[in-house]
Amino acid sequence: MTDLALPIVRIPAMTTQAVAKVREFEHELAQMPQAEIHTDHLIHGGMYVRTIKIPAGVALTGAFIKRPTTLVVTGDVVLYTGDEALHLVGHHVIPASAGRKQAFMANADTWLTMAFPTSATTIEAAECEFTDDAHLLMSRARPDLNRITITGE
Repeated sequence: MTDLALPIVRIPAMTTQAVAKVREFEHELAQMPQAEIHTDHLIHGGMYVRTIKIPAGVALTGAFIKRPTTLVVTGDVVLYTGDEALHLVGHHVIPASAGRKQAFMANADTWLTMAFPTSATTIEAAECEFTDDAHLLMSRARPDLNRITITGE
């Protein structure tokens, strides 16, 4: 092991005002044509993992996340964190705090994978664990766009 420490991107909890800005943006986006966003769900080994692909040129907002997660970003995307907008290119594994609601704008096809430990055995239970807005998730509105794997391990 080395003592070399690279700067790490972190996503902090957001202020009430920052979350309100994302909600305003979300309202504006709702007036526009909506992209179909597929969700891959995996429950395995005490982890819930959720992956979506944001097509190039698509902006979207996420649910309010009420627990800390790891967010893996692969692509080219601008991510609003409340205090700043981060332009992420390539592959990033990011610690993300509870109390956040992000907005994303994909410059190229971008994959987002969120993971957290859970004892949930269903996708619905896992979704309710990370957000109180589960009823608003695209995975609930369009179950035909879900791919689900539950291993039972």
